[in-house]
Amino acid sequence: MVFNLNPKEVGVVMLSRSDAFTVTRIDRVMDVPVGEALLGRVVDPTAIPLDNSGQINTFERKPIEREAPEIMEREPVTVPLQTGLKVVDALIPIGRGQRELILGDRQTGKTAIALDTIINQKDKNVLCVYCAIGQRSSSVAKLIEDLHKHDAMKYTIVVSTSGEDPPGMKYIAPYSATTMAEYFMEKGRDVLIVYDDLINHAIAYREPSLLLRRPPGREAFPGDIFYIHSRLLERSTHLRKELGGGSLTALPIVATKAQNVAAYIPTNIISITDGQIYLSPDRFQKGILPAVDVGKSVSRVGGKTQLPVYRSIAGNLRLSYSQFEELEKFARFRTRLDEKTRKILVERGRRVREVLKQDQYKPLTVTDQIAVLLSVTEGI
Repeated sequence: MVFNLNPKEVGVVMLSRSDAFTVTRIDRVMDVPVGEALLGRVVDPTAIPLDNSGQINTFERKPIEREAPEIMEREPVTVPLQTGLKVVDALIPIGRGQRELILGDRQTGKTAIALDTIINQKDKNVLCVYCAIGQRSSSVAKLIEDLHKHDAMKYTIVVSTSGEDPPGMKYIAPYSATTMAEYFMEKGRDVLIVYDDLINHAIAYREPSLLLRRPPGREAFPGDIFYIHSRLLERSTHLRKELGGGSLTALPIVATKAQNVAAYIPTNIISITDGQIYLSPDRFQKGILPAVDVGKSVSRVGGKTQLPVYRSIAGNLRLSYSQFEELEKFARFRTRLDEKTRKILVERGRRVREVLKQDQYKPLTVTDQIAVLLSVTEGI
């Protein structure tokens, strides 16, 4: 793929490992096959099958780099995308067409939240695309096995690159996956896409950029590192009815180091997305799963997409739960509390915390969630 166009030379990026090759120009920008035949398959970013299930027969190709829909082509985000997780659906709701970042340190359950969300889309008429960028092959294999086990693979496309793949392949992976997802969005369908993770994508982009002598900036990333992610995530939206009314919801994942949310790439992506779900290693170690830190998580669209019944039941739950957590920190310093405050905040807070715990692979229906939330808010 052509990367640099200079007056006297062209900088190209290899998408496969090879010692001897001939390069010929084909007068085409990088594109991938799209269509229904990709559903249920595991492919690389050029749509070559990786699952030993035979050839993929598609009739259409689309470029991986496409302009995001214009503002006037977009509808407000109003329909909820149910994750099946009480803590997310009640306190940090996600809408169809939203971009909600999932971030946290390594091994805090980021992919688990995305996987549960995909599993929860069964029979909800939402197609899913999971894009693994430079992940360990064993991790991706386990995820695919879990999708098969929960009958979720039939409405999912997995686009996979491993750590051994060339940087060029890892760089194009999210763009290829988005083009595959856009095909269904333009047909009026609702699609969910997970990018796992964009730190690996930024590193994959930095490598050829430095080799091609592009000027480095902060942390040696090239100057357009913000632009490569913004032009990717801006493609997620809810289209107007005249354009089919489809939606593309993005769940980008970012791994932080030592809980440093203010690092370069995380802050860039926080500024592009419509909110973030922050997973805390402290909660993970205490066994509070999913390890969502409600105080640091936010959904900038949320309330508008939430079902009215959630708003009436869990409206002030988030505030009281955050107050309880603050109070719990102060209580360690032997802060004296009057009995009434202690009873209201501490006992209720502990009950809410227990109620928001949830095992993996066990998403709850809206009805079940409402019943549980109603019980805890009424003190039953």
